[in-house]
Amino acid sequence: MTGSTRIFFGWYIVAAVFLITTITSGLGFYNLSILLNAFVEERSFPVSLTSAATATFFVSAGVAGVLVGRLIDRFDPRWPLICAAVLGAACLYAVGYLREAWQLFLFHIVFGFAYGAVNLVPMTTLLTRWFNVKRAIALSLASTGFSIGGILISPFVALSIERGGLGAAGPWMAALFCIGIVSVVLIAVRASPETMGLSPDGGVRAGDTEMSPVVSLVTYAEAKRSAYFISLSISYLFILGAQVGAIAHLYRLANVRNGVETAALALAGLASASLIGRLAGGWIVLKMEVRTFSLLLMAIQGIALFVLAFADQRIAILAAVVLFGVTIGNSLIMQPLLLAEKYGTLEYGRIYSMSQLIGTIGVAGGPLMIGLIYDWAGSYVLPFVAMALASFAGFFVLWFGVRR
Repeated sequence: MTGSTRIFFGWYIVAAVFLITTITSGLGFYNLSILLNAFVEERSFPVSLTSAATATFFVSAGVAGVLVGRLIDRFDPRWPLICAAVLGAACLYAVGYLREAWQLFLFHIVFGFAYGAVNLVPMTTLLTRWFNVKRAIALSLASTGFSIGGILISPFVALSIERGGLGAAGPWMAALFCIGIVSVVLIAVRASPETMGLSPDGGVRAGDTEMSPVVSLVTYAEAKRSAYFISLSISYLFILGAQVGAIAHLYRLANVRNGVETAALALAGLASASLIGRLAGGWIVLKMEVRTFSLLLMAIQGIALFVLAFADQRIAILAAVVLFGVTIGNSLIMQPLLLAEKYGTLEYGRIYSMSQLIGTIGVAGGPLMIGLIYDWAGSYVLPFVAMALASFAGFFVLWFGVRR
């Protein structure tokens, strides 16, 4: 490809990941907060019970990530992605029929598995394979889909549920999840540059002068025993647990304190701030050490959640939400960047998926902890203070455990 004016196919992978994550975030990640509120208000499930069901979503997603991480290290990733899209669509179609507690938990478990099989692990693994030098930029651009989904799709879900209930939203959510993901996967997803006779970043093939940098190639067996891997994984257990817990209850917090209009603005503001933060983060990590930037994000997250614990006026709520939103997308980028920087791409799918599975303990516990504390305390003050403290705990684990 040297001297060619053709666009490097890796950028088509970036576009594909962008479109897929737009759908999965809009109908999955950001949608959980809307669904939690709907299950409580429309179906009269207790907050703690619905929070527990939300927790099973993330546990199931973590398990799916490990399984898919192993599959895509060995086989064509397109088939697991297509199967997950069909499974996720079936879950969304059935959302209007949920009446019993066991159905609520079954929905979250199965939909969580589908979400995990088509989301972070396969998407970041693909980008890590296709880019070395421009990996941070590629991840930053592709992951803006997480924010765009919250901006473009989640508000329509909220409006559809508000006007017609869960039954009205289910069919079109299912159609978008299935058709959108499957079409993108078939058209634009390819396993690696080597399968197309290319090298990462569009470099020339081995045998010529290699344009991509030499990276460490560590096996999964070596990585999982290292102090770096353990400290990083535990740090993100706290960070992502606090983050996801707060997101899962953010819509309801804003709704309870200042009405549905503020809640809708908070969700849009969260996604918009996440988008801006991701784009800025891709540029910042070219100028700043990844670990340093990760620590800065953790500190900002802790401050934002502490402010949210006490904010009750619209301006205060939205200001804290924007500050929190800046950290969301970048935190998801930093973890795979830190792992790829340390361990390379040899068995990256397994390494990242296992680190994410450890973090799933926090991710699942965050929404559940908020729900339990809320039912006990009767407000969101103490739950969000707890999430702020968890964020600072992640900061200190990374500070002391992952040195240069």
